Amino acid sequence: MMDWDRDYPAPAKLNLFLHVVGRRADGYHLLQSLFRLIDRGDTLRFAPRTDGDIRRVHPLAGVPEEHDLCLRAARLLQEAAGCRLGVDITLEKRLPLGGGLGGGSSDAATVLLALNRLWEINWPRERLQALGLQLGADVPFFLFGRNAFVEGIGEVLQAADPPPAWYLVIEPPVRVSTAEIFAAPQLTRDTKPIKMPDFSAGWGDLGMTGSRNDLEPVVCERYPEVARARAWLRLYAHHAEARMTGSGACVFAPFALEKAARAVLLQMPESMTGWVARGLDAHPLLAFAD
Repeated sequence: MMDWDRDYPAPAKLNLFLHVVGRRADGYHLLQSLFRLIDRGDTLRFAPRTDGDIRRVHPLAGVPEEHDLCLRAARLLQEAAGCRLGVDITLEKRLPLGGGLGGGSSDAATVLLALNRLWEINWPRERLQALGLQLGADVPFFLFGRNAFVEGIGEVLQAADPPPAWYLVIEPPVRVSTAEIFAAPQLTRDTKPIKMPDFSAGWGDLGMTGSRNDLEPVVCERYPEVARARAWLRLYAHHAEARMTGSGACVFAPFALEKAARAVLLQMPESMTGWVARGLDAHPLLAFAD
């Protein structure tokens, strides 16, 4: 009997670095990044339907149905697998929209992982990853299920083992458009590529030394709230490596100890929103596509 009566986690990710190393002829940017899973995220629940309909129990404010990644993921899998079953999807949203934490992509991946099992489709991970790429460049990573050195447009994944760490994350009160940032004329697009063995040989400052987020200067110029959060974190965390994740808006700093991260969190002004999360070694649903 399939386990419908449980919560299914959709963890966030942090980009420990993000380099833009080129651009394809079709306009997609070529990236290098280190994606780190963390133990904070959204939660999904599923209820079976026999009529073939796929519905969200509570629509997400500001997200039209045609852009809802949970619905799109379920319908894509249903069609690709020729499944006649339906589902009601409940999403408990904790991650901010436009935060650079991969929330929507992680939600979509969890839908694919859960329904692959609940609908008894039982496709292997590689097949789900190929399907997930149709939904967004970050979706294959969450289906991959491990921290990863990421290349291409996000679809080339190599398992990585960054050192244990805790992260203080600040959520500026803005929603950053990824498309807007990648379209910016001043965006650096020619960072010299690095090699994963060279990067990981000396993980240095919790996996972040000697790298950066190439999108950060553009975002900080256009969104002063992000610049302020980063400046505060660098000052109070005494951490020059504090940086933005993804295309923003969230910024973060790594810590070796949880108590050190929480000590800085206690100093955060009431005008800011933040939290502490632990780095994960693997996705909680890793075994769902083995």
